[in-house]
Amino acid sequence: MIKSIAFHILKGGVGKTTLSGNIAYKISETKKTILIDCDIQANSSNWFLKENIDYELSDCLQGRPLQNAIKKIKENFYIIPTKPKDSSLKNYAETKLFQEPFIFEDLNTELQKLGFEYAVYDLSPSISQLERCILLSINEVITPITPEYFSFDGIELFYNELQKINKSYRKKIKYDKIIINLINKSFETHKQYLNILQDLQKYNIYKVGQDRKIADSQKYNQTIYQYYPKSNTIEELNKIANDLIGA
Repeated sequence: MIKSIAFHILKGGVGKTTLSGNIAYKISETKKTILIDCDIQANSSNWFLKENIDYELSDCLQGRPLQNAIKKIKENFYIIPTKPKDSSLKNYAETKLFQEPFIFEDLNTELQKLGFEYAVYDLSPSISQLERCILLSINEVITPITPEYFSFDGIELFYNELQKINKSYRKKIKYDKIIINLINKSFETHKQYLNILQDLQKYNIYKVGQDRKIADSQKYNQTIYQYYPKSNTIEELNKIANDLIGA
């Protein structure tokens, strides 16, 4: 049975794409994994793909053969891209998606038939019909935040939205992991927010530090694992990935 995961919060700039891509890469070391770029900014697609994109996610959702859009990144690791600077996904979400609220469940079923064990969804920082339909289809959602005051509001807002989805559709989406991203323990304010967040007992808290080499790696279409295997962030990224697959 395929396991589907999303990284999401109603706030930009917290590193959702960076975490999605690196953790998906790590999972792919032992499980056949696909990263699905559901953000109209197409950051994941820009990161991992050098070639032009002929078929994208919105094509699959509208009946084109799924295999046409799947791009291989490396052995066991694939992506369904979204075209940069293209409005197809946005237009589909605004005009047709309301008629097909479970289409991402159908997508997961088709991916399972192709042998995929994990699907990692990279979402935009909103809660439109598109994000709601994706959340309906997943097994688990993880919230990345940065160590700042407004992150607490973001957690509460997203938790409330997720509860509405669970109640409306009789779902029980797993939500017990928070990643504090870009943390620097030498900053006193970061330590203070970390201490507060660690008191949120219903969540497992993960801490991923700052590392400029992560941004550098993306310029070369690589993950931090490929670009700089000695990065101090890798240990915590490994822990998150292993907890997600139960290793």
